[in-house]
Amino acid sequence: MQESLGISISNQVIKYAKVTKNNDQLDVASFGVKFYDNLERDLEQIVSETNSRNIPICIDTHNEKVNYFSIFGLLSKSDTKKSIETEYETLCADNHINPNAYEGRYLIVNDINNKDRNRVIYFIESKTDLEERTALFKNEKISSITPLPTSLCNIIEAKKGENIMIVNIDEKTTVTTILNQRIYSIDTIPNGMTEVLDKINEKENSYAKSYEACKNTTIYTMETTATDDPNNKYLSLIVPTLFNIVQELRKIKETYTRIDKIYLTGLGTAINNVDLYFQEYFQESKCEILKPYFAESNNKINIKDYIEVNNAIALALEGMDYGLKDLNFKAGNWKDDLNALLHSDVKFGKGSKGTRGKGTSFTFDTNMSGPLKPTELWLIRGCVTVLMIVIIYSVCSVLLGNQLKAKTAQAQDVINDTTAQINKLNSNENSINRKISDFERVTTNLQNASTSMALKQGRKNEIPTLLNQIVYTIPKNVQLTSIKDTEVESDGETKQHISIVAQSRQYEQLAYFKARLNNSGYLLNVTSTEGTKTGDFVVVTIEGDLP
Repeated sequence: MQESLGISISNQVIKYAKVTKNNDQLDVASFGVKFYDNLERDLEQIVSETNSRNIPICIDTHNEKVNYFSIFGLLSKSDTKKSIETEYETLCADNHINPNAYEGRYLIVNDINNKDRNRVIYFIESKTDLEERTALFKNEKISSITPLPTSLCNIIEAKKGENIMIVNIDEKTTVTTILNQRIYSIDTIPNGMTEVLDKINEKENSYAKSYEACKNTTIYTMETTATDDPNNKYLSLIVPTLFNIVQELRKIKETYTRIDKIYLTGLGTAINNVDLYFQEYFQESKCEILKPYFAESNNKINIKDYIEVNNAIALALEGMDYGLKDLNFKAGNWKDDLNALLHSDVKFGKGSKGTRGKGTSFTFDTNMSGPLKPTELWLIRGCVTVLMIVIIYSVCSVLLGNQLKAKTAQAQDVINDTTAQINKLNSNENSINRKISDFERVTTNLQNASTSMALKQGRKNEIPTLLNQIVYTIPKNVQLTSIKDTEVESDGETKQHISIVAQSRQYEQLAYFKARLNNSGYLLNVTSTEGTKTGDFVVVTIEGDLP
């Protein structure tokens, strides 16, 4: 059985959930929301109470920034990586950011507004924040540190062709837009539950009591009737924040032609009827509270209890091979990989890691406390059998190795005597071959001189022709600063080697120029150097041989 603890940390609040996976069945073993005074001490208490010291712990990033780049869609994998690195370096230079002080992760999706371009969603997080986040857990094993807006996708089932928004009303509000099962955008709305809880806390003098007040508050909509409920005394402090969120969400939604569903999650969902409030403003989309997909089919689970820890559940699934591994800011090592292997589910038949298919499976765990299961006994017997085979094989290998060394020594003596006789014959043969070689060398030199003269005469007009062809090939934004023509020897032939130095403000234009040269047939064996940034220009050297 796999286990993983997800912990989401925000201002004054810790959400945690321990998720278990037995075969394909997911369940939440323990969960809760805790308002903390001493963050490090309370985290230690949560790990201890949930018995999570030897299982993966998955947490969220603290203050990640999201940037967007647009790159040419037909670039090769290496050129795509270089283009993204160039865009990031430009971003850092424009904003006076030290790139060495940040860690970066990114996603690439198709640009819905331009089929020839790709959209890069680039996350950066301060290395200092990552170290401080990890240090909170002392010796506990942190399996992943991922942006929460992307991890929330772990607990929904997006259908093909369906467009979804996940609105996480928490410390601040984040909006994750998913188009056709792919994350397309992450937006942040500054309004959130922090400003609501701060206002109520001025009167309650307790964040826990302020949160309880939100849970007891009911928003009145066209479908409900207002009453003089004493629990709604803070409604005037809550509604303005929700209204601001709705207005900002409207602006975000207008950039897309169609949004089918809007899922609400976070501390804001503790407010009664918040989904109905949003539905009034977004009639064309279905607004509902986000529920973990696996909880809906489990009758033993009280879904309402799990909604307020959606964030923690989504993070916990990162420790079970769900989610996007490219967005994990935690650098892995061989110890983590080995431990994950020894605590993993082994599956035969349909289904695989991170999927929900059916199949025959069993769990292998290095924890051998308690009575041994039949599967564990079978594994132990198998290991003993393999160990015996290895020992027998090793002994036989040593004996055969010693005999082989003796026979090899005898054979070597015969080889040495035969080699001495052959060397005497070779001495006479070499003398004859030297005379033949001298004659052949003189003949070859005469032939090469004749061929070289004919080749130079034939290549007289090739350089002007090449320049004329480049005129019709070079992109508008690419400039040529140097063209050199040299003769090189390759495979016994003399070839005209062309070296072109080109520059452009956009790296992808240089890659496009290189691709066109390569495909045109004007030059053979086209290669290029990595781009070097000089001022506002990226400079590369493109080389190739005339046909």
